[in-house]
This record gives sequence, C-alpha cells and structure tokens, in this order.
Amino acid sequence: MYKLFLAVFTLLVCSLGALSQAKIVAIKAGTVVDPATGTSAKNQIILIEGRDIKAIGADVKIPDGATIIDLSTKTVLPGMMDAHTHLCMNMQHKRDANSYYITTLRDSDAARAIQGMVNAKSMLEAGFTAVRDVGNEGNYACSEVRNAIDQGQIPGPHIINAGRIIAPYGGQFQLQPDKQGLAEPEYFFADTRDEMKKAIRQNIHYGARVIKIVVDDQRYIYSVEDIKFMIAETHAVGLKFAAHCWTRQGARNAAEAGVDSIEHAVQIDDETLDIAKKNNVAIVPIPFTEIDATLGGEPGSNKWASDNWFIDPVKRAYKKGVTMVWGPDIIFTTRDNTRGSLSIGTVDNWVEAGIPAATILQTLTTNAAKLLGIEKTRGALKPGMRADIIAVNDNPLEKITTLKNVVFVMRGGIIYKK
Repeated sequence: MYKLFLAVFTLLVCSLGALSQAKIVAIKAGTVVDPATGTSAKNQIILIEGRDIKAIGADVKIPDGATIIDLSTKTVLPGMMDAHTHLCMNMQHKRDANSYYITTLRDSDAARAIQGMVNAKSMLEAGFTAVRDVGNEGNYACSEVRNAIDQGQIPGPHIINAGRIIAPYGGQFQLQPDKQGLAEPEYFFADTRDEMKKAIRQNIHYGARVIKIVVDDQRYIYSVEDIKFMIAETHAVGLKFAAHCWTRQGARNAAEAGVDSIEHAVQIDDETLDIAKKNNVAIVPIPFTEIDATLGGEPGSNKWASDNWFIDPVKRAYKKGVTMVWGPDIIFTTRDNTRGSLSIGTVDNWVEAGIPAATILQTLTTNAAKLLGIEKTRGALKPGMRADIIAVNDNPLEKITTLKNVVFVMRGGIIYKK
C-alpha cells in the first residue's frame, strides 16, 4: 500500500510540475519599449508564468516546453490605459439630439450593462488593458461589467469605476421642478458634509473603485474646503479622487484642494497649472473628435473645440511640466468605429498639439498607471508585473500613430488578440 501511495504521489507531483511548466509563455520581441524612460531595446525575451512576467532580457533562456510567441518583427510595450471612459453609456447623436441627458433617460441599466460589455471588449482589442470608468453608468451597471470581467465571464480590461458621480444639486443637467428625479441615479446630489460622506460611502459599498465629483457645472460650485473634506474621506479607504472641472474657478478649487486628477481642465489658467504641479495633480484633457463633429456638431466645430478645449490647455500644461494622462471622454460608437478605436484615434490631437511621442506614450502608460493607483502591478514590462502586453508594427517612440493599429494583446497572461 505504501509503495502504491508513493507511486501515485510521485505521478501527481510530476503532473503538477508539467502543468506548471506548460503555463510558461515566451515572447520573442523584436523591440521592447520602456515608456517610463523613453527607451527601447532590441531582441528581448519576455517569460510569462501564469498572469505575471517572470523575466525579461536579451539573454533570458527559454525553458523546454514553453509556448513561444514570435513577435520578432514587432514592437512590444505595456498595455495602454484610458483614464476617462464611460463604458456604460453610448450616446446616439441623432436619436438623442446630441444630449447624453436624453441617453440616460432612454437606456435601461440592463441595456447599459450590455453596452459596457461591448465597449470593454473593444477597448481591450484596441490595446487598452486597463481603464478608469468615471461614472455615467446608471445604477452601478459598470460594477457588474467589472465583476464579470474579473470572474472571467467576458473579455475586457482591468476596470476601476466610479459608480454614481457626486455633484451639487442638479449635477450636470438643468432639471424641471415637476421632474426633479430625472437626474438620479445618474448623479448623487451632495450639498452638505453629511450628504458628501454618505455619497462616498454608498458608492464604495456598491463597488466604486474611484470617487468622482463634478465641481462646477452649476452656478454654485464646490469650495476648496468641500473638496478637501471629500478627498480625506476617499483617501482614508485608499481610493483615488477625480474632479470634473470645466471652468477656471472650478479647476483652481480642485488644484488647491489637492485632487488626484482634474478632468477636462478646459479653462484652466497658468497660475492654476502651477498649483497643480506643486500639489502633484494630474490633468486629463478632453479632445474633440472629427467623428463627433460630423455626427452632431456644426461645421468647423471640431477645430474650434479641439483648439480651445484641448490643444491650448495641453500645450500650456506640457510647458509647465504638469503630469498629463490619457482620457478622451468618448461617449459614443458608430457602425465603423468602436469605443477602443475612437479612444486611440485621438492620438492625432496630441500630435497636433505638438506633444512629443515619448510624452504621449507616458500619458497612456506610466502616468496613467500612477493615477489609477496600479503602478506596482501594471504600466511597465518588468519581472513581477502583470503580463499586460501589446504589440504594434512600428516603434511608437518614433511613430506614435502606430498605436492606432495594435496587432497583439495579452492581459494577465491571456492572449486576446494575435
């Protein structure tokens, strides 16, 4: 009996060893880019075991039995990140009269969860292995999409979602007195400190992984002290804090309070950019796409909006040395353009603004990972980091627009596009 047990035990150990070895993947990379340093290295081997990178280098030995992926003619880099997405919203310009307020009224939470699944898949296929969803997800639809991805039920990026956006009364809408409830649960109105605390805690309870507020879309806006109070509540549980700011004063209040990120920063002035840099506040600027203008804008509106909403503040932020993070705020899709392709398509706006390729790449990786709070596990190709890896045809440090054609996607050691 003992000999039989020993034989079975030995067979089991050998089998487990074989299974472990079978999980090792070796990527032969023609070029590997390090976004943090803006450098690249030729002829690298990346060993992946399970969901993590085990080793990387030119002299790494490939173990016997490893699965080999030949990307020797491609450039390999960390997966990209979009820090301002709305996965569970899909505005239809004609149907919704160019108003996402109407979108929120027309689409049920169930429909929005399905939209979120479709958009999440397209983001991953475009090379975005992590995203921050900053609200407009109805009644926590994006929490369910994230859970399904985490459980392996559907493909998608790593999601950090905000739940219900917290805002002064009215949120981003103009309500009518006989229809006061139409902006909820899209927004969580919070005007007193008790309401602010409850809104933050309720969001966390229902699955939010980041807290987002609207500072200034009403005549009454959150003060510096209001924002500091909410930051303290949020940071106390280890979450990041994002602030939608369109106006000059809104951006000033958010920067002085020390938010983790200012979203849009359309009217931010140079003095506020200096404060943002001093307080380690990142800005997530908003481009305006040609497609958006074609579907719902006036002739020439895309150029006006791009220059005024994006190019001017981005140029000034870059000159000041303020940290910038990718987040184009795409809220629609078309038959020919997925959410992922629309997001990375705005790289053209960054190029037009004159931002160097290395800096643009950092907005998509290094800077984004830090803002999302995942820099210890994602955003770089190093041993111990998640195997979130993409490949493109050219070196993005030399041709940044190559990112619009991602040819290989791996997230957590699983291949989603090859």
